Amino acid sequence: MLRNIDPILSPYLLHALRAMGHGDEIVIVDANYPAENAGPLCIRADGSDASAILRAILSVMPLDTFVDDPALTMQPVDDPNIIPEAVKDFQTVINETADAPREIQTLERFAFYDRAAQAYAVVQSGERRLYGNIILKKGIIK
Repeated sequence: MLRNIDPILSPYLLHALRAMGHGDEIVIVDANYPAENAGPLCIRADGSDASAILRAILSVMPLDTFVDDPALTMQPVDDPNIIPEAVKDFQTVINETADAPREIQTLERFAFYDRAAQAYAVVQSGERRLYGNIILKKGIIK
């Protein structure tokens, strides 16, 4: 155990976050997401929901302030203008936890899959809400 480190941050997840450099991306995905086949390292966190993982990650990792889209979610297929409950919750977590809160941007479903495939790692959560997926771009500590 470590002091002041959220226990959701497993040794594997802490290692990935520490190894990532500025501009690298990490993806938190829901239980339906094909994470094992996504391409990058898959870190399992099945017992936690995506919002809790997001909060834990943002407690140790800054979002990139040099880009307009440091946090991206997947647009709903049937109506890209709908904001899913999971995404509303993600925005609340970012607003409360990130050192430089930003508005979440969206990507079309297959564009999201393509972007996620290029990430440093994917964290497979136990999130059951639909569209509980978010890409985070790592920033710098000033």
